[in-house]
Amino acid sequence: MTGLQLIVLAIIQGLTEFLPVSSSGHLILVPSALGWSDQGLAFDVAVHFGSLGAIVVYFRRDIVLLLRGGMQVLGAKVETVESRMALGIALATIPAAIAGLMLAGWIEANLRNPAVIACTLSGYAILMIAADRLGRRTRTLATIRVTDAVLIGLAQTLALVPGTSRSGVTMTAAMALGFDRQDAARFSFLLAAPVILLASGYELARLIATDVPVAWQQLGIGALISGFVAYLSIEFFMRFVSRIGLLPFAIYRLALAAVIVYVLV
Repeated sequence: MTGLQLIVLAIIQGLTEFLPVSSSGHLILVPSALGWSDQGLAFDVAVHFGSLGAIVVYFRRDIVLLLRGGMQVLGAKVETVESRMALGIALATIPAAIAGLMLAGWIEANLRNPAVIACTLSGYAILMIAADRLGRRTRTLATIRVTDAVLIGLAQTLALVPGTSRSGVTMTAAMALGFDRQDAARFSFLLAAPVILLASGYELARLIATDVPVAWQQLGIGALISGFVAYLSIEFFMRFVSRIGLLPFAIYRLALAAVIVYVLV
């Protein structure tokens, strides 16, 4: 991987990981469009760690509260908002973790292609518009139930398919359950942290086990770039999501899907 390729893809990963436009789809489409070789497992691990760092820094206060809530859950007390969220996020992570272990290899071999991405980009764009326009948007995280978190976690498993968008599908599910835009985004990003941690840790273990030479300095730069851009992406989205909603991102997804279909045909 050249330095330019690493920088461009790290920026794309950081920008799209938390916007509802699908980072995995863009990381497949951009190299394909530019004639670049596949960026490889090492790159994916590095930039996802960068994205995880952005979540930890931006939501550090929420994470402290969730850790406190986790201690309450261990003490068999699920009475506070943070304890319900901690238990909910823990339970919601299980479906995605199981699906990832069982299906990731098959998805990698069969679904990483532009035709699939065009379908998921457009299909979920329509669902995003429906949830954004028809959702009640009256609930906040203070009203979250464990069942809400589990349902959103089940929706998160769909993000294994390229072009879906983890943030997009979980925000869509949360808004369909009546949560307002900002709290739907907040829960979506917090829910992403353990999944990214588990997936990155698993891929890192695979990488180490393969004995493939790794340019750690380059990947460290990629992780820093991805993390910095991801932090700015979260900052932008959380600041403006209440006003702009999901419609602009849905329109972008539909337009990108149309371009892919045009090129394929």
